[in-house]
Amino acid sequence: MNLKQLEAFVQVSESGSFSKAAKELFLTQPTISAHISSLEKELNVRLFIRNTKEVSLSDDGKDLYRYAKQITDLEKAIEERFYMDSDDGKHVITIAASTIPAQYLLPKVLMCYRERHPKEQIKIMETDSSEVVTQVVDHMVDVGFTGTVLEKKHCKYIPFYKDELAVITPDTPEYRILKEQNRDDIDWIKRKPLILREEGSGTRKEAEKQLKNAGISMEALDIVASIANQETIKKSVKQGMGITVLSRLAAEDEDGLLIFPIPGADEGRDINLVYNKNYQMTRSADRFIRIVKEVYDIE
Repeated sequence: MNLKQLEAFVQVSESGSFSKAAKELFLTQPTISAHISSLEKELNVRLFIRNTKEVSLSDDGKDLYRYAKQITDLEKAIEERFYMDSDDGKHVITIAASTIPAQYLLPKVLMCYRERHPKEQIKIMETDSSEVVTQVVDHMVDVGFTGTVLEKKHCKYIPFYKDELAVITPDTPEYRILKEQNRDDIDWIKRKPLILREEGSGTRKEAEKQLKNAGISMEALDIVASIANQETIKKSVKQGMGITVLSRLAAEDEDGLLIFPIPGADEGRDINLVYNKNYQMTRSADRFIRIVKEVYDIE
């Protein structure tokens, strides 16, 4: 067993709900369920009695809760002693992030970090992936978030999220018909004006790779614009300027857009946390990295 499993168990015990526990711990409900299932298999007991409305502790669960609660309380006491009240008060952690992690992945981490460490200040600079790595290499920021791995000296990359790219079109009758056809190819994009992210963008590099894997060369495409701002691209697509290739995250829950998967695409590109291992990590940066790992459930 490990501490994450015990934390999940305690939270479910106290909230009486797997979904509430997931929300409190900034994890997915399947992750919480997996932690509990692993504990039950390892201990060979049933920890919860489940019904349609709530979960309650079994007799074995009540015994485990008494031990697990002591362990998680001790963990909090250690953090308070060595992190929250340490040295000289308020600190600033500086972060460089490319568009997708900055807009869609970091907010959940920031909320968790702020709740755990209210005295800390956070400064975020949004830029393209290559500039993120440059700022990390030059030690201008504590940590970075990027969708591109650049082989730079001293950089340590930690993948924490799989980002799927897709072809994004306006929600018009023409594209609705294509959607209904459920075609296995996207050769039709060769006949459409295409808007892409700017050079140096991790999304642009990954888009070129995924399209090539789908049998579509960049030379065969009618690229009408390269735009740095993702929101500008989406608005341009909605207004009929062209189609684009963006992260599925950027188009989900967005009215006026349709999403087409790229045939033959893999499970997605890695979004990475990156830091310079040649410099001593500050306590703030170390805490932040641990929370990223916790929120996105990576070792």
